[in-house]
Formats: sequence, structure tokens, C-alpha cells
Amino acid sequence: MKRFDRYVLEEILPYLLSGLAVVILLLLLAALQSVIAPLLAKGAAPLLVLRLVALQVPEAVSRGLPIALLFAAMLGLSRLSSDAELKAAQSGGLSGTRLFWPVLALALGVSLLSFTVAETLVPRAKVEALQVQRDIVLDNPRVLGLGDGRGGTGVVLRDALGRAISVAQVRPGGRLEGLRIVTLRDGQGAREVITARRGTLTRNVLMLESGVRVTYQDTRPVTVVRFRSGTLPVQDLQASLSANDELLPIYLPLPKLIANVRSMAAQGIRSPRDFTALQRKFAEPLAAVTMAFFAVALSIYSLRSGVNIGLVWVLMLTFAYYATWSVFRVLGETGALSPVLAAWTPTLIYLLAGLGLLGVAARR
Repeated sequence: MKRFDRYVLEEILPYLLSGLAVVILLLLLAALQSVIAPLLAKGAAPLLVLRLVALQVPEAVSRGLPIALLFAAMLGLSRLSSDAELKAAQSGGLSGTRLFWPVLALALGVSLLSFTVAETLVPRAKVEALQVQRDIVLDNPRVLGLGDGRGGTGVVLRDALGRAISVAQVRPGGRLEGLRIVTLRDGQGAREVITARRGTLTRNVLMLESGVRVTYQDTRPVTVVRFRSGTLPVQDLQASLSANDELLPIYLPLPKLIANVRSMAAQGIRSPRDFTALQRKFAEPLAAVTMAFFAVALSIYSLRSGVNIGLVWVLMLTFAYYATWSVFRVLGETGALSPVLAAWTPTLIYLLAGLGLLGVAARR
């Protein structure tokens, strides 16, 4: 590696590390502010809550790396430009485009790291997080009362047998009321629905009282059984404390997600969330490359126009990606926009903006 390349990277890397730390902190706060405080207020074990927070870090790293690179590249190159170091390099015979090589090489490394973390650590962390939430619920069933503040709950329990367990209210002592247990078929409706007025949850058994069990063939009920009490064994119970922490398609390993998408496409099933997730698997890590390209183009434009890009502009342009990504993700997952456009548009915006800046700079 040449001395100039090392010098540029040494300028950017400290900003990358500090920017990543800030982005991770912000993403953790955004993801958990609605869960951590209520969990602790309901008496959840602090060590379990701390473990739950730690399991959000891999996703924050994977998602935050491209954003941190954009911040670091713009800030580092802006500093070199404002101190006339880039002009000095030009006077020494180096062209402005020489900046592309070290920055884009760093961006490729960041993209690869982001993709690797997303495919190895994030899926495992998400599954383990749901299991930790199960431990939180079993350790103190009062946390099932998170939700509307009136005893209602947004908690959904799931087990390895494909059953979803919802709870209407939680009474003192961990008594559950208004239980509904639904066993689903793959790609079809419910196979079995159990409702119970009351219940008690232990580690591997759900005790039910005053309930009804209905089994279905296709969509028609075939048996209806009423019972005074019963036990329901559960396996590998997981708990979703909000709608955002269920095992979404984006958290599936790439081979499994591809298999799901192909199966849906063959059956003519329209699932925008799954198709958008598949595109995001590639678009989000590669965003680091287009962001690095944009940062270098902005630096060349700043050098030739004499315009200094300050910290405020750096922060605004960094936030613009996150805001754009959030909007287009929702549009894709709701089917309002093509999955390809939804996933790739935020990335392409920075690529086109960089090309535009280079075109303007070339005429100066």
C-alpha cells in the first residue's frame, strides 16, 4: 500500500470507529427504548435485560457499518480538503481521482464485513434474543402485561410446534387470562385453535382452565371439545415483546430466504416482505460502496469549487440515508413499491448524486 493510501485511510478509520460506536448506540436506543424501561419497571431480571440488549449489537453493527462509513469518509476527506492537504497532493502530481482507490477498497471491506455479520451473527442473535425474552417471561410473568398499560399485552409466545399463544390479561401472581393458542399449517389456515379463560405458565407446561379446543380440516371445524382443565406441553418457547422483534424474513440466513422466495414464486404467493428482504440482503451491505463513491465525489467537488463541507452537512447527509432507507423499506414491505426499487433506491440515490458531483466538478 502506498504512503498516500495509508495516509487517507489513517484519516478515515478513527472516524469510522467512533461513528460506528455512535450509530450502534443510536440504533440500540431506537430499537429498545419502548421495551427496556417497561421490562425493568415490571421487575424483569436486570441481567436478562442486559443480555437482551447485548444481542441487539450484531444487527446494529451490520446495519450501522455503511452509515458510519459515509460519515467517516465525508468527515475525513472534508478535513483533508479544508486543510489544503488534497491540494498539496495534487501539486505533487496526484490527481483527485486517486482518492477513489483507498476509500473504495475500505468500502469493499466494510460491505463484506456487514454482509458476513448479517449472515452469521444476526440470525443466531435474533433467535437467542427471542429465547431470552422467553426466559424473562418465565422468570417473571408480570412482564406479559407490557402493552397498553391496562393489563393488556402485545406479547406473543411461540414454540417449536408452530403454535402462537396470545394473552389478553395478566393478573397478580402470574395468572393469565384470555388465552388463545393457534396451531398453524405451512401456507394455510389454522389447524387447531384452543381458547381458555385462565392459565398458568411454567417452564415447559401451560396449565389451562375453562377452555375450548377446535380442530379444522381446510377451513371447516371438525371437532369441538370443551374442558375444565388441561395441560399443554410447549417446546423451545420464544417470546415476542413487540411486533418488531419477531423473526422477520430479513433475519433468515440467505439460503433459507432464497428457498422461501422461490417456493412462494412457484405457488404464485405475493409476499412483499420476503421479496424485499431478499433484495435488502445485498443492497444494504453494498450501500457502503456507493456511499464511499459519493464521499470521494463530494470531496473532489469541494476541492475544485472551494466549498467547505462542514460537520452539519456531514450529519445531514448521513441522516438522509437512514431516513430514505426507512421510507423505502416500508414501501417495499407493504407492497406499495417494487421490492427491487424499495431495496436499491436509497443506494442508487448516492451513486447518482456522486456521478452528478463528478460531472459538475469536471466542468470547473
